[in-house]
Amino acid sequence: MEPVVSIIMGSTSDLPVMEKAAQVLNDFRIPFEINALSAHRTPEEVEKFASGAAGRGIKVIIAAAGMAAHLPGVIAAMTPLPVIGVPIKASLEGLDSMLSIIQMPPGIPVATVGINGALNAGILAAQIIGAGDPEVMNTVVKYKEGLKKKIVEANEELKKIKFPFKTN
Repeated sequence: MEPVVSIIMGSTSDLPVMEKAAQVLNDFRIPFEINALSAHRTPEEVEKFASGAAGRGIKVIIAAAGMAAHLPGVIAAMTPLPVIGVPIKASLEGLDSMLSIIQMPPGIPVATVGINGALNAGILAAQIIGAGDPEVMNTVVKYKEGLKKKIVEANEELKKIKFPFKTN
């Protein structure tokens, strides 16, 4: 089994957040790898990873970083693959990370999810993979149908709550 999604984080301290992306990919049966690489502390390894990812069969990269949050953009500059950035709440409530990731120069896009939004990053990666893989697309569709079902069920439960002035 070869990975098609790569989860990269600037530090293993990001793992509690990034496990959500890993769990989604695992649940959707999408092979993935997880590595810690730092744009500032291991720049040569980041370059080697990013420039070789497509050749190894990787189709999507999820890159997480906090504070200066350069990792997703540096990777995006060195690969033709789609990169999904996950801003990590490390300081300034994560706004510094989010702004660092979304403010990319023209030609170097990084799709960015919300602060600590690894779950959505995993789902977005699955949707990208699913665009060319009907089995994965079917899994994404079933997942989204499940979300809808949960809300419909929750709304039915809300109908059971009684208040003197509640009209529904």
